Amino acid sequence: MTATKSYNELAANLLRLRTPRSIQSLIGWDEQVNLPSGAADLRALQFSEYGQIVHREATSPEIGRLLDCLENNSVSLDEDQLRGVELARRDYNQAVKLPLGFVRKKSEDDSRAYHAWAKARTEGAFADFSPFLDRQIENALVQADLMGRSNDAYSYWIDQFDPGMNLATVEEIFAPLELELVPLAREIAEDCASREPAQMHRLSKAAQKELVVEIVKAMGFDFTRGRIDVALHPFCDGDGRDVRITTRYDEDNPLDSLFSAMHECGHGLYEQGLDTRVAGTALGDSAGMAIHESQSRIWENHIGRSREFWKYWEPRFRAKFPDGMRGISGEDMYRTVNYVRPCAVRLDADEVTYNLHIILRFNIEKRLFSGELKTADLPEAWRAESGKLLGVTPPNDREGCMQDIHWASGSFGYFPCYTLGNILAAQLWETLHKQNPGIDKCIETGNFAPLLEWLRKNVHSQARRYSTIELSKKICGAKLSHNALISYIKVKYQPSSHSLSLK
Repeated sequence: MTATKSYNELAANLLRLRTPRSIQSLIGWDEQVNLPSGAADLRALQFSEYGQIVHREATSPEIGRLLDCLENNSVSLDEDQLRGVELARRDYNQAVKLPLGFVRKKSEDDSRAYHAWAKARTEGAFADFSPFLDRQIENALVQADLMGRSNDAYSYWIDQFDPGMNLATVEEIFAPLELELVPLAREIAEDCASREPAQMHRLSKAAQKELVVEIVKAMGFDFTRGRIDVALHPFCDGDGRDVRITTRYDEDNPLDSLFSAMHECGHGLYEQGLDTRVAGTALGDSAGMAIHESQSRIWENHIGRSREFWKYWEPRFRAKFPDGMRGISGEDMYRTVNYVRPCAVRLDADEVTYNLHIILRFNIEKRLFSGELKTADLPEAWRAESGKLLGVTPPNDREGCMQDIHWASGSFGYFPCYTLGNILAAQLWETLHKQNPGIDKCIETGNFAPLLEWLRKNVHSQARRYSTIELSKKICGAKLSHNALISYIKVKYQPSSHSLSLK
């Protein structure tokens, strides 16, 4: 068999594997969007059974045989095919190290922990969730041990969500960011405190949804290959053939639904920009969650919170909510969109203090995985870390250590991706403006097509060819660094005069 034929067979097997994985993703979406509360136990069993099906497909001996054949004939492969084989081998080797029984148990535990978290979060009862969190940490440590990574389990999990990253590389990037951002955020917040944000009340959820759909369509989201729904914790799931994005609505806080939708739409646009014909290979899959987050954050922050965006969309916003916007000027609106005030909840955070929330979680996760911190002591440790970084102490565990879904779903090591994504987004934003100096005018006229086209060419179409660090160098000509993010914040918020730039 020729190398080309073997590669085509491998690609076909990987594409076929995406079908059961997409079904697994769909039932996960349904669990958070539609599942009746009394069906939680059944869904846990469904996840357990289906997790085994996906695992059996992922560890198929045929995939292993094709990889062996291709590695023995690698001289016949082009650069993209070599990358495809390299990543398929990585995925396959990791999958075969996981016993089927462990996969079954973890799939069930993930589902049960999610429902326990949702109930305990609503009731503010951390003690009820704590045993499930212990089990999730134990599962994470066991999986790392099965991979031969018991000595650096947290690095293993960081790499799962952002291949090529580890504890040391994240610390190298986060340390100088924390050093500069803590005092900078406090300076900006002190200035904003002199002006209260505009208060918008009783803005109907129906009108919010209409506006959200209009903006998401304008961004380029293809509703023939996706939809938007409501979830307790906004998320995006699926792939380019069927992308599910979610948001949530609050009549007294319409900006939450808007920015959540724009954020998740950024993820969805990335998925819709991938080549679905070769899904599962290096040419058809996303590169990792840091790059994914760079796409969501560039839409949510660099665009959604820009003066240019609001020059176009403010009249539409005002028309949807004439009573709620009465007495609020355009400048009031812009300053409210960009109001900086440290808060306890990550999803309510402004773009300046947001990364301090991520550093908080990164510091906590390190201690949980090293064994320095026990789950019973987590609430107090969280409050202390929040006070140190944000100057805010959560009033309860619901707004403290139970606010995020990630640990309930076993997604340890995911949090750093948010800030890595913010850092990459800032570097992409700088590069975009250098290459397309008229892009702000396009945004000001509601024309997002040139922006999406640039992202499609430079990020989406690259798929999994490059790691986060490699992609940063390729597109921006510089290593991944906090400098562009700090520069963006300083220019926008003008710390020298402690006021928002009116440019």
